[in-house]
Amino acid sequence: MTAIQLLACVGLIVGAFLLLGLKPVEFTDNLFAFLLRPKSSIREDIKISTGRKKIDPLRREIKDAQDVLEMTGRGNRFSLVCAAALALFCIGGSIAILLGNFFMAPVLAVGFMLLPFWYVKLTANHYKRDVSSELETALSVVTTAYLRTEDIVTAVEENIAYLNPPVSKVFQDFLMQIKLVNPDVEAALKAMRSRIDNEVFREWCDALCDCQHDRSLKTTLTPIVAKLSDMRNVNAELEYMIAEPRKEFLIMVIFVIGNIPLMYLLNKDWYYVLMHTPLGQIILAITAAVIFVSAGFVVKLTRPIEYRR
Repeated sequence: MTAIQLLACVGLIVGAFLLLGLKPVEFTDNLFAFLLRPKSSIREDIKISTGRKKIDPLRREIKDAQDVLEMTGRGNRFSLVCAAALALFCIGGSIAILLGNFFMAPVLAVGFMLLPFWYVKLTANHYKRDVSSELETALSVVTTAYLRTEDIVTAVEENIAYLNPPVSKVFQDFLMQIKLVNPDVEAALKAMRSRIDNEVFREWCDALCDCQHDRSLKTTLTPIVAKLSDMRNVNAELEYMIAEPRKEFLIMVIFVIGNIPLMYLLNKDWYYVLMHTPLGQIILAITAAVIFVSAGFVVKLTRPIEYRR
């Protein structure tokens, strides 16, 4: 009976979309834009200006995912991620309703909704590692050529064929600006500085700008590039340290979830108390909430370490 009522509810929602001429993507865009919209009041402005404003966890996760997509050049996919999150929100709530556990419905709905945003953050971690690795190679070869020629344009031209995206695109735009738009090297370096979100790259561009006025400062470039190697080694050690706790967390989650059907095989009375009594349903809801909160911390702690000045 519950499944029939759930299907009827889905039919009503689909019919409402068809009658009103709403598109799912437009609906999700407006919904998440409303969630991301900050409160407009004098009190909120004062809190923001004094640094006492704290963003609630749900809005922070959505905003972080949006920033990650913009940083990686996939900003147009934010609507797709929001649509997937809303679909998983409905699926999570539906699963809890089909199980007859209304206490767990909001927990599963919110937890499932956060899964796409966590996935985006995890892909961003891999993207940052790849960019940092490519930056290490690119800055190393360009710096070596610059120390020999003392001309950054010549150094980039000699090595542009050996660079890989997305770093190669940044240096190609640098050469294009120098040759076709404005021959001012310092202005082109300042424009290139903001193209990659990496503090070592920004420091390297600043040092190159200083070298345009004093060539003797070129010796500062090699130690700056060496910081990328140091960060790679630190991140490798961190990944090794986190791999074991992350594996243990996944094993514990599997054990916790797997105990529910196992309990049905071992003792059906316990299974009935857990699944069909208010106390058991509350325990399941709390367990699900702990799993999702722990997963959020795991995603947060697995991001790579970045150099900050």
